[in-house]
Amino acid sequence: MTEGGRREGPYLSTLVFVSGLVLITATVAALDVLTGTAVRLFPLLIFLPAIVAGLGTVRQTVYASVWVVLAEVGVSTYLGAELDDKLLAVGFTAAFGGLAVLGCRYRVRREEEVRRLRSAASALARLIVRPLPLRTADVVVDGLYQPAEEEPMVGGDMYEVAVSRRGARVLIADVQGKGLPAIGTALAVLGSFREAAYREDTLNGVVDALENAVVRQNTFAATTGEQERLVTALVLDICTGLDVEAVNCGHIAPYMIHAGVARQVNLGEPSVPLGVAALTTEPRTSARFAFPPGATLVLCTDGVTEARDPGGAFYPLAERLRAWAPDPPDRLAQALGADLHAFTRAAPRDDVAIVTLRRSEPGSTRWEVWYDGLRDTHTTS
Repeated sequence: MTEGGRREGPYLSTLVFVSGLVLITATVAALDVLTGTAVRLFPLLIFLPAIVAGLGTVRQTVYASVWVVLAEVGVSTYLGAELDDKLLAVGFTAAFGGLAVLGCRYRVRREEEVRRLRSAASALARLIVRPLPLRTADVVVDGLYQPAEEEPMVGGDMYEVAVSRRGARVLIADVQGKGLPAIGTALAVLGSFREAAYREDTLNGVVDALENAVVRQNTFAATTGEQERLVTALVLDICTGLDVEAVNCGHIAPYMIHAGVARQVNLGEPSVPLGVAALTTEPRTSARFAFPPGATLVLCTDGVTEARDPGGAFYPLAERLRAWAPDPPDRLAQALGADLHAFTRAAPRDDVAIVTLRRSEPGSTRWEVWYDGLRDTHTTS
């Protein structure tokens, strides 16, 4: 609904507004007339416009204020009130109605500002990740990204696929904290990955570049008084062979669906998150696991595993994947996102990022390589 060119937030429906106005007024007026007590109840209707101001639109608040003034005049006349008393009551009712209208107008403006901030933060977060699905020479990648709708809850979840001369490299990561500063850290990590994935010969070299990017970002944050952040990340190197190399920096291990079975891949003990490598003497190590033809890898952030239903139960990701393993949906990431929404029965309170990977079929393949921000598209057969 728009009013004066400004979109308003949730408001009372016309039926609820009119019915409530008439019902409340009739009830209070009847009690006032029937009881005949010395203390009149009807002046309590002076608060009715204030209630509408908190729930409805500016126009509805104006209507409620006028309605209460007219009702005040009618009831006071029926009860035979003196002219001075009548004018005083009408004056106070009109004044409170005017204040209610001003309060409603202020609320509507604030809600519009909040919506704009949420929209801007959500749009910026969506720009972080590349559109999916896409096909590389090694894998078919699909995914889903749903940023939290509330700006303070928007986080730095991200994923990226980079194609190098050594194969496809995949990143999924989650920045600690929420809000626009977390998105800034996510942008720093993504920029570093897009460059390092093509430049570095080893996967550990890519992870070292990501570590340096987070450290630089934290150093800058410290000079501006912002919170330093760590980043959990999972980095995969998918070559033309049947093995996948992975470095897990405190992230959720991937799930694999193959031959009707779904299981979580064992990557061993995860390394520390990005940004805190200097606090440990243990080097980050990589793990290898088989990724046979026909298999599907499922990567996600904690917006999936930590989602709860209204009763407080966590989303059973492993159980869902096992149920779908014999016959996975065509677009598994989208099906998983829809099931997650049905489970929580609410808008996401945390960013949700899901990536699925399966081996490309032999034949004609479209793949992309990024050279310092420039995309080069190739077709092979």
